This record gives sequence, C-alpha cells and structure tokens, in this order.
Amino acid sequence: MDHSLNSLVASGVPCFFYTNFTGTSLHAYPLKDLQNEDIEYSFNAHPHEENNPHKPSITPLSFEEYQIKFEKIQEHIRSGNTYLINLTQPTPIDSPYTLQEIYTMAHAPYKLRVKEQFVCFSPEAFITIEDNTIHTYPMKGTIDASLPNAIETILSDPKEFAEHTMIVDLLRNDLGIIASNIKVEKFRYITTIDTGEKKLHQVSSHISGVLESNWKENIEALILALLPAGSISGTPKQKTLHIIQEVEEYDRGYFTGIFGHFDGKNLHSAVAIRYIENIDGKLVYKSGGGITSDSICQSEYKEMIDKIYIP
Repeated sequence: MDHSLNSLVASGVPCFFYTNFTGTSLHAYPLKDLQNEDIEYSFNAHPHEENNPHKPSITPLSFEEYQIKFEKIQEHIRSGNTYLINLTQPTPIDSPYTLQEIYTMAHAPYKLRVKEQFVCFSPEAFITIEDNTIHTYPMKGTIDASLPNAIETILSDPKEFAEHTMIVDLLRNDLGIIASNIKVEKFRYITTIDTGEKKLHQVSSHISGVLESNWKENIEALILALLPAGSISGTPKQKTLHIIQEVEEYDRGYFTGIFGHFDGKNLHSAVAIRYIENIDGKLVYKSGGGITSDSICQSEYKEMIDKIYIP
C-alpha cells in the first residue's frame, strides 16, 4: 500500500519511492514492505568484471517515421519554442527473459523492477541529499567509445557542448527553485558503459545547492518541483513538455520518471532510463536522446537504437 513520502521521511522511516515522467504519480513504501509489494531495487552496485550484455532483437520505428518527428521538432526550434528537447520512442523487443530475469542479469549503478510492470537499469543519478546539501548529476551526450579519440571528440564538439551546457543551466535554475548557494562542482566529466555490442562514453556534470533544514518535512514538494528531470525533457521546460506530448505520440509512463530511497538520514535517487515495460504481455524498450538545432537526424536515430540493450 502506498504511503505519504513526506510522513515517511519526516518520521525517519527508511523508504523507497518512484514516480512517473511528469510526477503526477508518486508511490512510496517503507523498505520493509517492498518484498510484499514485489518491488526490488539496487543502488551504486559495482558491475561484475565478466559482463556479457544482451542485445535483444528489436522492431524499431522506421527512420522515415522518426524523421517526420525530428523535422517537427526542428520547426519548433526555428520558431523559438524550444532549444533542447529529449525525443524518445517505444521499441518492441523480443527477449527470452522475464522482467525478473532481466533485473537479475543487468549490471548498472541503479536498478529497479516493479512487479511484472517494468524494469530499468539506469546509469544516471538524479538527486542526492546529504545533510542539508542537494546534489544533481545531469547526463547529456553519448559517443561510441571505439571511435578514434572519442573522448576528445565529444568534449570538443560544439553541438555537444551547447546541448550539455543548456541542461546544466536548466538544472541550476531548477535547483535554484528549492535551494540556495547553487554551484557547478564539476563540469562535463566522462563515464563509460558497456552495451554488449560496444562501449559508450557519456558526459555528466555535478551541481549542488543548500536546502532549508526542514527539507524532510517537504520532500514531496521539493522532488515534484524538479520534475520532469531536465536531462530527459528539455528547455524551456514547460513549452518543451507540450512539444514532447505532441511529437512523441505515446505515453512515457514511468519511463524517465525517477526512483530513490531514503535511509533514515540521506536520500539518493536516479532517473528511470534504460527501461523495459511489459505492455499486454509484450516487452517494449523506451529510449531516445536530446535534439538541438545542430542535431543530425541519422545520428539521433542511431543513438536511440544504440541505447537498446541490457547491460
């Protein structure tokens, strides 16, 4: 049974929570109840040395259909309605594994399985609150690690720099709604993930701020003020959300929502990407990437496909 996240956190009860993309559905449970709810999660797990990622067979949206959506977004960018937008799409997949088996086999920093509803294995942190300091780690920018000078290439690419800078500015502004003394602690650092067919370098930054001392009593409002997460929506956020609804033409649901746990003192959370959903007994993988005026349609379509894997 769902509980109030405010009451659990204010009372110091260790608990777990997750939300949908928009934050309109928020579920919270004491940690002791998760087994009965058939929910399991893992945070900050270290991958095994021998990792054999699984690439499921897929039936993606055709490039021509994707291109129509891409061009609609470019029209909105030219009109000044958005500067950066995260375009995602659902891809039916075939896999011999159940959601439980996928959860068990996947290696990722942040994992979640909710019943037979969905599973995700995310590389992206959302917010961490330790003492009264809030931290966020926006991730934006991906490149095939096998390319020559891949790290130098992505860090020097003007399009990638602009896209990442816009997300950092958005997250700075978002944190400024709920916190003070906002700082960019580290700008554009590299993490590497293994997709099975290839390794990908991804670019992140670290931003921090200071919360009021009573943050535990208002944790729901603080979280909802930050949703949807900037790295998987865009900027300006409200206009961009309307464009996402218009162009994507499907319900993201809990994909690109957030999930996290409170240990009685500190709170940690992640963005629900690398996500597989059970829809009427069939598995659907939801993925995508950021679009700016400099984006190339073929490259963005390839990135959406490249992100379909079980690590």
